[in-house]
Parts: sequence; C-alpha cells; structure tokens
Amino acid sequence: MAQIPVRVKHRKQMRGRTSGCATRGNSVAFGEFGLQSLEKGWVSSRQIEAGRVACSHFLGGEGRLWVRIFPHKPITAKPAEVRMGTGKGDVDEWVAVVKPGTVLYEVGGVPEAKAKLALNRIAHKMPIRVRFARRRHKL
Repeated sequence: MAQIPVRVKHRKQMRGRTSGCATRGNSVAFGEFGLQSLEKGWVSSRQIEAGRVACSHFLGGEGRLWVRIFPHKPITAKPAEVRMGTGKGDVDEWVAVVKPGTVLYEVGGVPEAKAKLALNRIAHKMPIRVRFARRRHKL
C-alpha cells in the first residue's frame, strides 16, 4: 500500500526548488548494494511502492530490502474542466523530493549478480536516472 504521512503540520505546500546534491542519505548504510539517483526529481508514493513490490517479488524472501526515501511532500491538483480561481486544489498525491546522490533503495544478504537484477527492476519503475552503488567500507 502506498505510503503517506500519518500527520502533517500543514496540509498543502508550495512546489519549492530542488538545487544542489544530497548531503545526507547519499551512501549505502544498511545493505551491501544500493540504487542511487543521478538527477533531481519527485518520486511518488505509488512509484516507491511499485519498486518495492517488484524487488521483493524478485528476491522471493531471500535477502533484505530497505526503502530509504519517504513521500513527505503533498502535491495538489484541481479536477478536470474546472474554471481558474477558487483557491488551491486538494491534495492529489504524496511525493519524495530526491536530489542527485540520494540512495533510494538498498539490498543486502544476496550475491551481487542477484542484487543487480533486483535493483534493475526497481530502476525501470523510477521517473529519474539511477545507478547501482556499493557500500564503501571504512578502515
């Protein structure tokens, strides 16, 4: 089921600007392999869920999958064939704001070949370009 916040301070937000690269959440932290964004954009809760389902179905209970992004931003839309004016539309969907370098998903407990195939299935569901990333071990 698609994720949405349980409670928010403000029901509606402005679109905002997405500039710069990710400074947090930009390294593989939980699993051994990850899927890292190469461009900025919005990833909707439905796209996040579609990626999660595709990967977990492919893994078949083997290994572990971590979803590193959460849709905090409400996007509003007005119904079709409605005149201009009369305020802002109702909340239509929730999206996660993604910057270049953000790790979207992580996989652990499986060989690299299987992790690549699993993360490739997620990549097909994403609206932005992504790449395969490995954990960097610190000395």
